[in-house]
Amino acid sequence: MVPVRLTSPDGIPFRDLNGNGVMDPFEDPRAEVEERVDDLLGRLSLEEKVGLMFQTVIEAGEDGSVLERPGRISKSPTSEVVQGKHLTHFNVHALTDPRMAARWSNALQKVAEQTPHGIPVTVSSDPRHAFIDNSGVSFSAGAFSQWPEPLGLAALRDAEAVRQFADIARQEYLAVGIRAALHPTLDLATEPRWARQAGTFGQDADLVTELGVAYLHGFQGDALGPASVACTSKHFPGGGPQKDGEDAHFPYGREQVYSDGSLGDHLKPFPAMIAAGTAAMMPYYGMPIGLEVDGEPIEEVGFGYNQQIVSGLLRKQLGYDGVVVTDWELVNDNHVGDQVLPARAWGVEHLDPSGRMELILSAGADQFGGEECVEILLDLVASGRVSESRIDESARRLLAVKFRLGLFDNPFVDEDAAAEVVGRDDFTAEGYAAQSRSVTVLQNAADNGPADRAGAVLPLARGLRIYAENLSADAVSRVGTPVERPEDADVAIIRLAAPFEPRSDLFLEAMFHQGSLDFPPGLVARLARIADHCLLVLDIGLDRPAVLTPLLPMSAAVVASFGTSDDALVDALSGTIPPQGRLPFDLPRSMEQVRLHHEDVPGYDDPLFPFGHGLRW
Repeated sequence: MVPVRLTSPDGIPFRDLNGNGVMDPFEDPRAEVEERVDDLLGRLSLEEKVGLMFQTVIEAGEDGSVLERPGRISKSPTSEVVQGKHLTHFNVHALTDPRMAARWSNALQKVAEQTPHGIPVTVSSDPRHAFIDNSGVSFSAGAFSQWPEPLGLAALRDAEAVRQFADIARQEYLAVGIRAALHPTLDLATEPRWARQAGTFGQDADLVTELGVAYLHGFQGDALGPASVACTSKHFPGGGPQKDGEDAHFPYGREQVYSDGSLGDHLKPFPAMIAAGTAAMMPYYGMPIGLEVDGEPIEEVGFGYNQQIVSGLLRKQLGYDGVVVTDWELVNDNHVGDQVLPARAWGVEHLDPSGRMELILSAGADQFGGEECVEILLDLVASGRVSESRIDESARRLLAVKFRLGLFDNPFVDEDAAAEVVGRDDFTAEGYAAQSRSVTVLQNAADNGPADRAGAVLPLARGLRIYAENLSADAVSRVGTPVERPEDADVAIIRLAAPFEPRSDLFLEAMFHQGSLDFPPGLVARLARIADHCLLVLDIGLDRPAVLTPLLPMSAAVVASFGTSDDALVDALSGTIPPQGRLPFDLPRSMEQVRLHHEDVPGYDDPLFPFGHGLRW
C-alpha cells in the first residue's frame, strides 16, 4: 500500500496513510496534536508501537538509494528495519553530496509509506558542521557549512552568533531531511583529560546555559513546528566529571565522581533547556559514585538505568514530560569488524539484555539508542514484565514530536533546494568568519626569539618569509613567502594538536583523545631549535586543555584554535579577520595540577591561563 494525497469532502488535502480513502483524525492536518496522537495510537499494533521505541544507526547509499545490506556500522537492510521491525527513528552517518542525501531521505520515506499506517521516519544526526570526524560523536562538515567546534562557539562569547549558527545548521539539516539533532551537549568541561570537551561550551555553567538556550532556539525556534529540527539536550544530569578523565563509552571510564557528593553546577543548564522546550533529553552512560540528591544517596548504576535520576530528578522534580532517549547501546554489545564495544550497562553488567531493557523502561526512558532488538521488548510484554500501557506512554511522546514536526503531512524534501541550500555561499562565509574570530591569542610577546627581532609579532606583517608545519603552502602564501628551512625564515608558524595517548583496542577507542595532556619532550626540544632561528608562532588545536607551560618561553606568540582551517587561521594571524576568542576553560600549568584537581570542579586556583583569557591588539 502506497499512500496517495486525497482531498476530503470539505476540501482539505491530506495524505491517506492507511489507504482507506477516508481522512481519519490522525491524517487531518487541522487537528490538534493530542487528537492525532490519540487516534493513531489506538490503531497501531503492538509491533508498530514497539518499533517507535528504538533509534539506531542508518547508512545512506552514495547514489541516493536506501542501503539494502548491512553497512559499516548499521546492522540490517533498510526495508528490514523499517517494514519488518517497524523502526521509524534513525541516526544517519555519512552524507556526502547534498542532492544524493535528499534523494536518499525521500527514498527512505517512500519505504516507510508502505507500512500499515505510513508512519514517517525521523532522521537524526550527531553534529556535522565542524572538523572532528568521530562516528561515536560527530562528523566533519563535508558539503555543509563549516564552523568551529562548540568550544570555538563558546570562545566567541556571543549568544546571537550561536543562535545564528544553529539557524543556519537547521536550514541545511531541513534541506536534506534531517529533522532531529542529537545535540546540544551541555556537559561542563571540568575534567581536562576528558575526550569529549570539544563538543561542549566549556567549563562555566552560566555560559553553557546561555549558549545552550540560544542553540536550541536556532534549531527549534520558539516552538517545535514544521520548520524545526528537534533537539536532544544531553547528557543529563551532566556528563563532565569523569573519573581520571576517562570516557564512559569504555569500561575503564564508567564512573562519574563528585567531590562534595552533589551535582553542583553540572545540573544547571538542564532546567533552562526544559523551559526553552527541548524536544528530548539524553542521559549519559556514566554511573555516579558518591552522589546524593536532596540528601538521598543515588544508586551506582548508569544514568540511563537510574530511576532516581530519570523519573525522580528529571521527570518529577524538574517537571520534564518530553522524550528521553538513552545514549547508544546500553543493551547489547556492538561488534564492528573484528572489534567490539561492550554494552554500556555500567553497574548492571550482570543483567541479560532483557533485564537491562526492563530496567531502562522502569527508570523512565522512552527510546533505546543504538538498538534494533524489538523482539526483546515484545517478549517482555508477552511475558507480562512490561505492560502495554507502559509502551503506550512512550509511544505517545514519540508520536507527538513527529506530528509537531509536520512529518505526517509532508516528510519529503526538494533535491534541487538541497543542492542550493547546503553549503550556500553566505552560510559558508559566516562559518569561515567564525573560525577566524574564535582563534584565541594567549601570548603575543616577540621578546621570546632572536634578540634582534623584538617587537609585536601579531598581527603578522605582509611579505615575511615563513617556515610552516601542518599549514598549507597556499595558506602561507596569503600573507608571505613560504620557505623550507627555519634558518631562512623571519617567522615560523607551527600548528599542533593537543597531545593524547593513542588507544585502539575497543571499537571507537582510536577516535577518542584521552590520557596525558603533556607534549612529548622531543617535540619541545625541536621547537626550541626552530625558535633559535626565527620568531616562533604556535597554534594549538585545543580539543582538550593541553599543558602549554614548556612552550611559552620559546614562543613569540601562542594562539589556541577550536576548529579553524588553514586559511581561516592565517586570516586571524594577519588581522584580516581579527581574532576575538576567549578561553572557554582554564589551561592547567602541569599534569600534576590536573591529577590533584577534582574532576567535577571547574577551573584552578592558579591556572596557566584562566577562563576568559584572550588578548587583543
